Amino acid sequence: MTEAYLDNSATTRAWPEVVRVMARAMERDYGNPSSLHPRGLAAEKMIQEARERLARVVGCHGDEIYFTSGGTEANNWACFGLTAMREKRGRRIITTAMEHPSIRVPFRVLGERGFDVVTLPVSREGEISLEHLSDALTEDTILVSVMWVNNEVGSVQPLAEMGTLIKEKSPHAVFHVDGVQGLGKLRTDLSNVDVLSLSGHKLHGPKGTGALCLKRGVRIEPWLLGGEQENQLRAGTENVPGILGLAEAATLTGERSQGLRGLRERLVTGLEGIEGFQLNGPPGERSAPHIVNASFAGVARGEVLVRALAEREVHVSTGSACHSRRPQASHVLEAMGLRGNALTGAIRYSLSAMNSELEVDYAVGATADAVEEVKIIPQRQRGRKR
Repeated sequence: MTEAYLDNSATTRAWPEVVRVMARAMERDYGNPSSLHPRGLAAEKMIQEARERLARVVGCHGDEIYFTSGGTEANNWACFGLTAMREKRGRRIITTAMEHPSIRVPFRVLGERGFDVVTLPVSREGEISLEHLSDALTEDTILVSVMWVNNEVGSVQPLAEMGTLIKEKSPHAVFHVDGVQGLGKLRTDLSNVDVLSLSGHKLHGPKGTGALCLKRGVRIEPWLLGGEQENQLRAGTENVPGILGLAEAATLTGERSQGLRGLRERLVTGLEGIEGFQLNGPPGERSAPHIVNASFAGVARGEVLVRALAEREVHVSTGSACHSRRPQASHVLEAMGLRGNALTGAIRYSLSAMNSELEVDYAVGATADAVEEVKIIPQRQRGRKR
């Protein structure tokens, strides 16, 4: 789950504090947390402190945090581990048409194994209908998995209302949320969420780090076997530098992301001045504060526009970066009903707390130039120009 960014300088880099914390763990505090010698005990203590710090950001208890190698692992573990513990109570599992591949593919595999997979449709702006969810919930529903914030278009789902509905209609169901794009950017009521997936690099932390937040009392099948780490649910020597970097980044991102909404609105306002601009996703406050998905009339291939912007030192993406190198249409935009050039020519801007108004303005100007360079001019217009 890589994040695109605006970058016409060297500002888009990890928090310096995160780098220092990780470097110290590798150079000085390098003990194995499972060892009983002083360095091992010190490493174990640091992991527990990191667990508590991350829990404070999420709003949960420290013993509900289980560290993973990233959001993909956390999502896979949730899908397979939660269903394995509940399949005797039912076989219905519910997700949406715009989930990340780390949810879509496990759900497809579970469907092949005999589970009843229900995929909820989304609106033109990428939002889930509570009515559709209510109709899909049954007594034998055991898992509902949705994204908090969609990684391609920035739509935000009503987690509190969804959680209440799930508890009322499906008492055996566990509510899992892919929180990778939401944590540190938005605040919402997560009290009805049973399981939450997180990723470090979306918080400007180290790649290859993440966590699964498992509410007390929710049972899940162990993911890795062979050791007693992570309460015997995920074996393997802990990635101490990564864990410390994740906790530090989560704390800093939550503190420093307050200005993102203003940057996003500045970007959208600027892009609206480009002829043929189309916003894909919800407007204003209904969107996450850091994602803008856009199409431009006359731009047939998003990959071409991505390259033109890269030449201007503005780095964006087409759809999810996990599949952005594949020449295929975004399943998210297809689910939202986009067709033609609006679908194949879409690009995604992702903002961070390290971006500035100057960078946003530069990106708008660069986009205007790039669109003019790559857009396809209809034949009849070419004839008139001659």
